[in-house]
Amino acid sequence: MEPTVDLYRQLPAAKAAPLKLKLTAAEPFTPQYVQSAVTQAPKPAEIYPTRVKGRMLLLDNSAKESRLKKERNEKKAKVREAKERKKLGVLGRRQGSVRELGLWRFDESQAKFALFLPLHHLWMGYMSELLNLPKSSSGPPRAPQGAAIHPKLLKADFHGSFITVHQTRNTAVLGISGIIIHETEGTFKVVTNEDKLKILPKQNTIFTFAVPVYSTLPPTHDPSNPLPIPPPEESLQTVLDGPHALLELHGNQFRFRSADRAGKKFKAKESIEL
Repeated sequence: MEPTVDLYRQLPAAKAAPLKLKLTAAEPFTPQYVQSAVTQAPKPAEIYPTRVKGRMLLLDNSAKESRLKKERNEKKAKVREAKERKKLGVLGRRQGSVRELGLWRFDESQAKFALFLPLHHLWMGYMSELLNLPKSSSGPPRAPQGAAIHPKLLKADFHGSFITVHQTRNTAVLGISGIIIHETEGTFKVVTNEDKLKILPKQNTIFTFAVPVYSTLPPTHDPSNPLPIPPPEESLQTVLDGPHALLELHGNQFRFRSADRAGKKFKAKESIEL
């Protein structure tokens, strides 16, 4: 027998939906669970809010999170800047671009010995202050003591000094002398008396340079003021034209840039050259 269906029987009620969390603007920190129907939207009278009491809600501190995030971003930015500075060269450019732009390229038409004599006179005054040389009226000339001046000369700037190739394996540069106008890690660029630009390698070479015995500074010189321009009769003189002391410079132990040499610690040791 076929089952009978009562067409007028009341339909079963819809299943209740799960409770949903609702926050109101009036009480934003008090959650309310609202029960809503699945099949159709309930009427306002059918909503029964239920307050949750005696429970602690863990809310995020947006101010603290933003501060920590800002600190992390600043730290990352500093690390990136440090890496970029490490990649940059002496002039704030990437390595290799200085040579490509020719910033250290020297115009050989400007290689005039008389043009760099003021630089040489400036270096003589620099040596007078660095080595604390006495005045010419203090008595007979005395050679500077090696133990006292060697540590200072190791860190000194040699741009403007008059240097000579004393001994080398490269006979093409033996005996060449001139004023240093540029020092690199492995070479000296000098302008000779014949108005020629020469590049002298440091490796396997022994140089000699002269330092004045007396101070070349005027008696009324103030260290806070720039050096005065020498008179015309002295403008063509070099350190070799007055009392001086000759010192040797071993190129194999001097293969550093002047800026790196100023902050390097040297240890006394025996060396066998050539």
